[in-house]
Amino acid sequence: MSNDTPKFFQVDEIAWPEEQPADTPKELVEEAKRLGARRKFLAQGDGGFYSQLSEFPAGYTVPMHSHDHNEMIVILEGGCTMLGDGPTLKAGDSMVLIAGFEYGFAANGDGMTFLTIRTGAAGTTLQ
Repeated sequence: MSNDTPKFFQVDEIAWPEEQPADTPKELVEEAKRLGARRKFLAQGDGGFYSQLSEFPAGYTVPMHSHDHNEMIVILEGGCTMLGDGPTLKAGDSMVLIAGFEYGFAANGDGMTFLTIRTGAAGTTLQ
């Protein structure tokens, strides 16, 4: 397959992985497994994009952290409240976060399903 050939990601055909990438902070992986949060990996450098589909149960909290790349998050179902003075977001809302920006959020009462699109592999720094 050449580099100019499109690549398709059919979500229902992609399994929820048992293991997460080695560079994901261990404490985040353990907490996610314990509480039922999960993610499927889609594009992993294809066309310069990195993307994933994530499902978080109600109340699941992602602690303050930052990434070394820009990212866009689109909420597909449910919603979340940003930690600190951030807004509450619902299905259809999105956010663009610039590399180095510190953020965290908690899934609302219905939990949340969201798509993350990144400009780099997921390098995460916990605060």
